[in-house]
Amino acid sequence: MVKLDNKAQWLENVRQVASPNCDDRPGNVEICLLVIHGISLPPGEFGTPCIDQLFTNALEPSVHPYFEQIKDLKVSTHLFIGRDGQLTQYVPFDKRAWHAGQSEFNGRENCNDFSIGIELEGADDIGYEPVQYEVLAAVIKELQQAWPLIAKDNIRGHCHIAPGRKTDPGPAFDWDRLRSLLG
Repeated sequence: MVKLDNKAQWLENVRQVASPNCDDRPGNVEICLLVIHGISLPPGEFGTPCIDQLFTNALEPSVHPYFEQIKDLKVSTHLFIGRDGQLTQYVPFDKRAWHAGQSEFNGRENCNDFSIGIELEGADDIGYEPVQYEVLAAVIKELQQAWPLIAKDNIRGHCHIAPGRKTDPGPAFDWDRLRSLLG
């Protein structure tokens, strides 16, 4: 069961790994967008500790050739859902996670200011696991209780808010399946 703490900052009973890659949200900004991402490190490999390392600035560039390209990134997300459905929270919801980069939604730029980012362990062209959709839907329902402005139309992929720059969660993500689970 997914449940927010009484301050709506952390999910209870989930793995927590604090990321330094966050800061304060601008004042008087309401959370109204949920951004779904896809990530695997190294690309196309699952179950490695590399995602934790990326979000905590501990990724060792010499471990894989791709890591040399991303060694200077300072990124994070609020939540991560592994292939097995395990949920990890890196950033409290009252903080701005650095997940969207240059982005725009409904005429508003800097989506990190007003969004929650959720990474799914996956790749654009590899189907996501059923348990990931189930956990994602449960998380979204809980978040919508705290932030009703995160309506169905305000759940987007990284590809939707940064078109041409980002492709995730990719064509393998089943938006119809998620909509069905959300009811």
